[in-house]
Amino acid sequence: MFIMNVKVYGFHHSPWVQAVLLALHDQGIEYDLCLRPPYTVFKKWGVYMPAISINEGPWEIESTEILVKLGYKPILIKEIKAANNAWQGVLHRTDNPFNFFLSFSRGGQVSKSFINNLVNNFLLSFVALYMFTLINIGKRRLNQQEPENFGDQFLYWEDVLGSSEGPFMDGGNPGIRDFVMFGIVQCHASIPVPTLDAILSDDRLGKFRSWILNMQDRFDNYPYLYSAKYFESDACLPENAGFIQKVVFFLGLMLMILLIPLTLPLVLFLMTRVQESRIKNF
Repeated sequence: MFIMNVKVYGFHHSPWVQAVLLALHDQGIEYDLCLRPPYTVFKKWGVYMPAISINEGPWEIESTEILVKLGYKPILIKEIKAANNAWQGVLHRTDNPFNFFLSFSRGGQVSKSFINNLVNNFLLSFVALYMFTLINIGKRRLNQQEPENFGDQFLYWEDVLGSSEGPFMDGGNPGIRDFVMFGIVQCHASIPVPTLDAILSDDRLGKFRSWILNMQDRFDNYPYLYSAKYFESDACLPENAGFIQKVVFFLGLMLMILLIPLTLPLVLFLMTRVQESRIKNF
């Protein structure tokens, strides 16, 4: 398939959004990234992300299916489970609410259109409120036991790298496993959680850390490389939204909170729009 035009909806803190963006970047495919869901996406799936439209075609979701459509070898079910397991620790993202929302404001839309940035960053506050609510509901609903060592959840991938014949999980070039796992690393680094400390310090994860450096070298000009701040690299750090954009985000957040009798039911309703099978495991 000849790809001419790609539109992506999603926020680059999400590992699943990251996986799609990394693949597009690796293939040199230009894309338009929007931080607020297009109406057709919002109507069908709420704020579920990522969603992608290729060559003005219908919007599609599910990152691994999108990556297969982009030409990559499918990932095994057991590896999807191992990747979901490596996401443990994400519930700590809201431990400091101010830092959570500040990180979202920094990651706001940065484009040539000032008006478009204002609108997107204002509405991004609703997405942030949705994610904040989702994570806090997850804390209470899942009641997960903390692992004794967050490093344990990466040992499977340490073994994968040990058996690889190249610098990446899929060998000489990155594949879906690389994109998904590197996306999870970016998520843990976008708002640092205990899992990031384990990746940095666990003596058992030497190959995994070397792989991160290899991926950072491969994606040294990728615009959403949050891990570059924590792993020695010459790669560029993500560009922060400007002061005005951050102010607009927090004004939007204040309005969402003031209208909480309306926004909270909407958030809860949108959560029900996501089918149970599509809710990622924490």
